[in-house]
Amino acid sequence: MAEAVSDPPPRIDLRREAEAAGVLDVLDQLDRELIGLAPVKRRIRETAALLVVERARQSLGLQAEPPTLHMSFTGNPGTGKTTVALRMAEILHRLGYCRRGHLISVTRDDLVGQYIGHTAPKTKDVIKKAMGGVLFIDEAYYLYRPENERDYGQEAIEILLQVMENARDDLVVILAGYGDRMARFFESNPGFRSRIGLHVDFPDYGDDELLRIAEIMLDRMSFRFAPAAREAFAEYVALRRSQPHFANARSVRNALDRMRLRLAHRLYESGLEVGTEDLTTLVETDVRASRVFSGGLPAAN
Repeated sequence: MAEAVSDPPPRIDLRREAEAAGVLDVLDQLDRELIGLAPVKRRIRETAALLVVERARQSLGLQAEPPTLHMSFTGNPGTGKTTVALRMAEILHRLGYCRRGHLISVTRDDLVGQYIGHTAPKTKDVIKKAMGGVLFIDEAYYLYRPENERDYGQEAIEILLQVMENARDDLVVILAGYGDRMARFFESNPGFRSRIGLHVDFPDYGDDELLRIAEIMLDRMSFRFAPAAREAFAEYVALRRSQPHFANARSVRNALDRMRLRLAHRLYESGLEVGTEDLTTLVETDVRASRVFSGGLPAAN
């Protein structure tokens, strides 16, 4: 009598699963949106792969403790932390780890009250809005102010810790801020450290990357650099990076706004008729009028 042939165990094409969920589209979008940041993009791709594998395991009945999805993003301002958080929220939603996939971005002022009985309602209201998605807390270390005995930040911290533990299947919390300050914050608040599953460090941009970012920003606004203006802006970036309060892409965007103001003033004061070329081209004087070239700081960062 012939032996019965058993069906082969089911197999899953992980790449196809990611593609069907739209995860690859989100990762490609992240590549297009952000210049450089190779270590960050690699970590996000690794995280996406982990989530795809975990979903495949569940579909095959392999039960395991779900991964801890709360995260810490550390780095200087203007390095893309909010953009990456938005894409991470989308990935979580597409793979079924978030019901809604939206992102609520807050700071201390949105969570901590100024008098007794004010903090708990504020914090709980923010959490309620963020449920089903991602809560992004920028400069999270400001929640903890041990030098002020009457500060209410500790109350917000305790509420957040409880929700991060008890509602982790319906809310992902991302804490963000400067690396050194976040390290001290975690040392003072070990409850947060134990609940964070993913730490991502965002490096500063290099000079060439900042120049490319500037050109992309200008292109989106239908502007461009004249050749001499491009060379001048490359000098501007090198000088500005060595000065205080430099905020990477944020500082670049602010610099371009000021240069557009100079272009507008230059064209208006000329009293001449203008065409498309005039209205879309930053020239060298628009760039070199910055105080950065004379050793001063720009008006804003």
